[in-house]
Amino acid sequence: MFFKLLAYTLGWLASLSAVVFVRSIRVRQILLLAVSYALYLLWEPWFLGVLLFSSICNYCLGAYLKRRVTLGRLWLGIAFNLLLLGIFKYLPGLANTSPSSFHAFGQLILPVGISFWTFQALSYLFDIYREEELDPSLLEFCLYMAFWPTVISGPICRLGNMLPQFRSQKKPLWDGYGVGLRRVAIGFLMLAVAQLLADGLAPGQGINGGFDRMNLPWSALDVWLLAIGYGFQLFMDFAGYSHLVIGAARIFGFELAENFNGPYLSTSPSVFWTRWHMSLSFWIRDYVFLPLASLRRGLLWRYFALIIAMVLFGLWHRGSLLFILWGAYQGILLVLHRQWQQIERRVGITSGGFAIAILGWAYTFAAICLGWILFRANSRSEAWTMLSSVFSAKSYFYRALPDSMYLLVVTVMVGYFACLGVASFLDRLAAATLSSPQYPAIIGMIARDRWVWIAPLAVIVAVYVFVLAQPDQTITQPMLYRLF
Repeated sequence: MFFKLLAYTLGWLASLSAVVFVRSIRVRQILLLAVSYALYLLWEPWFLGVLLFSSICNYCLGAYLKRRVTLGRLWLGIAFNLLLLGIFKYLPGLANTSPSSFHAFGQLILPVGISFWTFQALSYLFDIYREEELDPSLLEFCLYMAFWPTVISGPICRLGNMLPQFRSQKKPLWDGYGVGLRRVAIGFLMLAVAQLLADGLAPGQGINGGFDRMNLPWSALDVWLLAIGYGFQLFMDFAGYSHLVIGAARIFGFELAENFNGPYLSTSPSVFWTRWHMSLSFWIRDYVFLPLASLRRGLLWRYFALIIAMVLFGLWHRGSLLFILWGAYQGILLVLHRQWQQIERRVGITSGGFAIAILGWAYTFAAICLGWILFRANSRSEAWTMLSSVFSAKSYFYRALPDSMYLLVVTVMVGYFACLGVASFLDRLAAATLSSPQYPAIIGMIARDRWVWIAPLAVIVAVYVFVLAQPDQTITQPMLYRLF
């Protein structure tokens, strides 16, 4: 772990040197690609072979499609990418439930990041089919596929956004250093909080231990605690990683797609899915839902297309019944929200007002968190048992999980919303200091140049969580979304 962290630090420094000191765009691209490939080699050398194979094949498929844009040629590219992804992501699970002659396929290891860079390749083919002006060289396309901040766990980028940046001669700006450093520090802190939620304040008293209880019943309160706690664990883990890589890329001059935007402030499921894993949500919207919805007219077909899109969203994470059910559940939530909007328009109900917003937030927060049970449960029977507890009135009168777990989850949840409140206040204060000279200069610096104090504070708190709060534990849990 330390060796990989050191290697990634050196890779970041090499990338920064390339964009700051190298004037030739082509040489800069070569250096960035070399660093990306070198860091990807740290996982498994043969992973790089799969990535190279996919990159070269998709570049050739793109050139083939550009010569004559037809639906058949597009489907050839789609079939290639889905087959390659399916061999590593879904075939092992199928092989383990098949006759013994196929069990050898069950030992296939999933190459790190294959889900993310496969979707990037597909978006390139879809954009060519839409006749967007994309003319990458093989070098630029390979860099797009392997760019080291995004290759492992996204955000899922699009070539139209990255190609101008790969070709730019602009050097990083000072503001970029400050913003990037702040986001790296916040990402580090969020990853630390995710680790603390997973492990707990004492061994076996974290979210992982709560889900892995054997032969012990959960009360309804316990299930709600685990659902909310896992939702925050997943958010802190993946949003923290996104902050980390977006900030690192920003420091050396690259702006990546955002992945999260206060999702737990959402007042409807539709808003939530424009704020959670945004790069994937918008990918599903643009390349799955909208093409499906355009095939036929009618509201019922649009609802059906929405559910299919969300089921595919679930399957992208893992090929199992629980993830299919999770995707269908999210699709049904989106359909119900659209039906409610239809009722509002028909009856003349207005959605404005603080009370309506609070009710919408409470419903969305509860419904989304309850869905995390399907996402995290170890088995279908466990998911059924936990969800059954939620709808059992008598199970609300006792608790089985330790008090420390309740304290931890509630503290993290309240702390998250408090941080959002402070950030909103600082935004307003920063705007006020620009328009009025009556504020002291130090106030303006605190509000605008937050990296000066947020970065060291976040690092100090993160180190405390990682080391002091868990002195007897070794940090070995992988970043959660790397599992998908």
